[in-house]
Amino acid sequence: MSAKSAISKEIFAPLDERMLGAVQVKRRTKKKIPFLATGGQGEYLTYICLSVTNKKPTQASITKVKQFEGSTSFVRRSQWMLEQLRQVNGIDPNRDSAEFDLLFENAFDQWVASTASEKCTFFQILHHTCQRYLTDRKPEFINCQSKIMGGNSILHSAADSVTSAVQKASQALNERGERLGRAEEKTEDLKNSAQQFAETAHKSSP
Repeated sequence: MSAKSAISKEIFAPLDERMLGAVQVKRRTKKKIPFLATGGQGEYLTYICLSVTNKKPTQASITKVKQFEGSTSFVRRSQWMLEQLRQVNGIDPNRDSAEFDLLFENAFDQWVASTASEKCTFFQILHHTCQRYLTDRKPEFINCQSKIMGGNSILHSAADSVTSAVQKASQALNERGERLGRAEEKTEDLKNSAQQFAETAHKSSP
């Protein structure tokens, strides 16, 4: 099981939440954290996760999850409602970059993702989620590549693929229906012709 699948199962499923996406990160600037604040467990992996509640009305949140060295379990550390997110900074709109900043009402973090592509995927999901679930005060996305904001996003591509598949299926059904319709017409014509032939033959017989 991948780390993200495990996080979804351990952290979010028990609370009846659905994880939409996650990105493994490290701080760009090290914070001085007291030994006791980390539980004295040393090194750890950090994930920024985006989730929504299954219960209506749907609520979206961003959660910081950690996995300490030597442990197979994950720990929920900090959580913000999506409404508290004020700004998403992609750092460089002209190239693939793993760095990004998240500004909340009461917090500001500077991160670097494990890869630029993982950051890009997370940003696309985050942008789509903000558009879908936030009506007021949507966060500002700055210094982001155009593929994150729309255009070539994987979400749009997936939607286009589904739409295309539905259209093709409908077209195939329509064509099949037309062929069936033509076949039925031919059958009816043959039936009428046979009936007319039978009546003519009957009348002409002595």
